[in-house]
Amino acid sequence: MTSQTVKLGLPSRSLFALLSRFNPIHSPRTAIVLILTILAIWPGEIGAITRGLMHDAYVGVSVFVAATLMLVYGSERLFNVNLGDFLRRQKRLQIPIATLLGMSPGCAGAIIVTSAYSSKNVSFGALVAALTGTMGDAAFLLIATRPVTAAVIFPVSLVAGIITGLIVDRFHKKHIPGGAQATCPIGPSIPRVRYRDIAFGVVALPGLGLGLMDAFQITQSPLIATLGTIIALVGIALILLIWLVSKVQAISNPDDPALSRVAEETGFITIWVLIAFLGYGYVEAFSGLDLAMLFSTVAIAMPLIGVLIGFIPGCGPQILVATLYINGIVPFSALIANAISNDGDALFPAIALNPKAALLATIYTSVPALVLGYAFYFFAPGFLN
Repeated sequence: MTSQTVKLGLPSRSLFALLSRFNPIHSPRTAIVLILTILAIWPGEIGAITRGLMHDAYVGVSVFVAATLMLVYGSERLFNVNLGDFLRRQKRLQIPIATLLGMSPGCAGAIIVTSAYSSKNVSFGALVAALTGTMGDAAFLLIATRPVTAAVIFPVSLVAGIITGLIVDRFHKKHIPGGAQATCPIGPSIPRVRYRDIAFGVVALPGLGLGLMDAFQITQSPLIATLGTIIALVGIALILLIWLVSKVQAISNPDDPALSRVAEETGFITIWVLIAFLGYGYVEAFSGLDLAMLFSTVAIAMPLIGVLIGFIPGCGPQILVATLYINGIVPFSALIANAISNDGDALFPAIALNPKAALLATIYTSVPALVLGYAFYFFAPGFLN
């Protein structure tokens, strides 16, 4: 008897492939979502802590990330420009513009400059400037929770990026040959906004209002507080769903509608923020470790540690450093060193398109990171701590 199909009328291999998509063994994202769901509904202290941190992550970070991304991607659609061509035409202003793109919250600006370098539209100094200026997705976390600190880091990163880029172009004028070329055009929108994205937008609007109330420390009535908890948990549930079914690794498809890009990238960033929040919250609640005391024993090495963590591709480790700073565990000197040295998700396409240039640029960004980190450590040890 040949059994090519099952009763559902699907080929057996197709059925296995379908089931494997939702098998935690085959899908790390599914496993993470299941674990987070179990932790959230767990009775007792674990569940209460998890739900509280989910609320804080959504109301304190996610809604502001969504608002910022909507502003950025809405502007892209409105002005309909090709940034790669624009950078190529701005010979004298290439480095300042590249630094400003890198300095923009998230990784999209730095990835655009990385792509432009691969297409030979910008100099190597512009690439280094953008990677020096970027703080990646950790910038969203600081904007939402420590705006004063963000207001200091951004101009410092801008100046550091411009100076470093100019020095690099002065002594390193040749384009480093790489592999494949890529461009980041901004083309016409494909009108295929998904229902899940519309639902996310509807929930995010009241969530932004709650986030602003928290930011300005406006007292909430018990009814508003209860509604806020429900909105936050529904918002987190939508984010987990969107992240589970999307394929976003760094930035979304530039041809997608702005709302879809906002929903997918907010989900990607929120997952890292949530993991960092939960990791710190669980350690603080259950381990009994005094992390501040632990890190103070190696205080002089903190800027160096911040730089070394910045070498790790991706935004997850950088969000963890920002979370530790927000909770008073690591000093500002470590944060600024990490902010300057880290390249966020932009390092992934840089490695794929031109690994030699990516490695050299990462080494170059570590120099201003160490200089600034130890300058704040020795000359302003208590600054913004």
